[in-house]
Amino acid sequence: MNYQTLVVERRGHVGWLVFDRPDRRNAMNGLMREELRRAWSELAGDPGVRVIVNTGNGPSFQTGADVRELATDGVGMERYRASVESFDLGFTSWHLGIDKPVIAAVNGVCAGGGLHFVADADIVLAASDASFTDPHVSVGQVSAIETIGLMRKMPAEAVLRMALVGRYERMTAARAHELGMVGEVVDPPDRLREAAQDLAEKIARNSPAALRATKRALWGALEHGLTDACKAGAAELVGLWGHPDQIEGPAAFAEKREPRWKTG
Repeated sequence: MNYQTLVVERRGHVGWLVFDRPDRRNAMNGLMREELRRAWSELAGDPGVRVIVNTGNGPSFQTGADVRELATDGVGMERYRASVESFDLGFTSWHLGIDKPVIAAVNGVCAGGGLHFVADADIVLAASDASFTDPHVSVGQVSAIETIGLMRKMPAEAVLRMALVGRYERMTAARAHELGMVGEVVDPPDRLREAAQDLAEKIARNSPAALRATKRALWGALEHGLTDACKAGAAELVGLWGHPDQIEGPAAFAEKREPRWKTG
């Protein structure tokens, strides 16, 4: 597919989804929102892609909705009313139900709606010079869905501070790592994509079917109490029994060779 606001490419079994509006700090306009839905679905549907890395071109990772567009087109936030009221937020991996592993590689400023992509990633890497801020209340908007998602990763007070202080503070990558928003800080910053590719390749060596089932089980646990989560996890476990990868895995281990996983 052709994209105007994104770059979508493959490197081996790793799919890359790259925000590509560097002149606007990778802010989301209406077109990017539409293209994100197509791009996530394209990579999710490609049997050759086992892991997806999400990053940005230029000095910013993602800065949320394009506020200039909202302020000048006469429509403003009303354009999003129907999608929010129906909870159809199909520009992020979680809301689209993507069950392939997703790595967010935060390369610079991550602001506002950009926090969706951090909250929804399975693993988050950040360049040492990356920073995080939530300016929603500073432009008269409610901070809700992104920050609620972040409460699954980090202490509630830290999320509340970021949401309530707005654009008047930025959280460093080091602090985000301390709080659990970020899993790894990459230094020097220009190694970020290399580090993300290396990690993605490690993950991609595993059974694609087992990876997807594992992700569904673990994310599903956040939606349930302990007993219900374990029951749902057990269903994912049993659901993979009889899959060719369950035969190939032990055979490859016994024969001391790399496994040949079933595609898809």
